[in-house]
Amino acid sequence: MEQKLKNTLIGSWRLLDYTLSLPDGTITYPLGKDATGFLMYTSDGYMSAQLMAQGRPAYKSGDALNGSIDEMSKAANGYMAYAGKFEVDEDQSIVIHHMEVSMNPTWLGQAQKRFVKLEGNRITITTSINTAVLIWERCPDLIHHD
Repeated sequence: MEQKLKNTLIGSWRLLDYTLSLPDGTITYPLGKDATGFLMYTSDGYMSAQLMAQGRPAYKSGDALNGSIDEMSKAANGYMAYAGKFEVDEDQSIVIHHMEVSMNPTWLGQAQKRFVKLEGNRITITTSINTAVLIWERCPDLIHHD
């Protein structure tokens, strides 16, 4: 079976847009309109997603492991991260992310379906009920292959 979607996903992607549709039809930006992030798929079947809001304040202590409860809460509230194995359903253009590690412990152990739409060097990934829509652009290849 040809694995066009899986082969196309392999690599690094930069976040362009992340929106969430509320039940009343309102469109929100969970991490702000200027959210940044990376999504990576490896050829050996692993993925990692890291997204963050801009403007999160650094800890006053200057120590990455020593922030106040308030500082840590604000930092976590503006960050989303998870990684694990992934699988692809080529026929339905679905990628399934297996949450083996996650900043949000609620997601640990989950397998979440994402619908994928390919358009040139961009992919649009939506959740199963079109609530979250994330648009990603392929990052340039920084390694020169001789």
